[in-house]
Amino acid sequence: MTVERGLRALAGIVVLLSLALAHWVSPYWLWLTAFAGVNLLQSAFTNWCPAMPILRVCGFRQNNTSDTVSR
Repeated sequence: MTVERGLRALAGIVVLLSLALAHWVSPYWLWLTAFAGVNLLQSAFTNWCPAMPILRVCGFRQNNTSDTVSR
């Protein structure tokens, strides 16, 4: 799995987990959802996210242009 796909999966997990925790535990968990959204927004402009180096250390590979389909 590539870093980009791992990052998307991680963001999805964080959002879904925080929504579940907000529903069953405390509405304050929605702050985690907001943090994930702000982080995704800034990464769209900077092409960097704090989780990217962590995912690389965990063994996710860099994106290759050969992995993408040209249109």
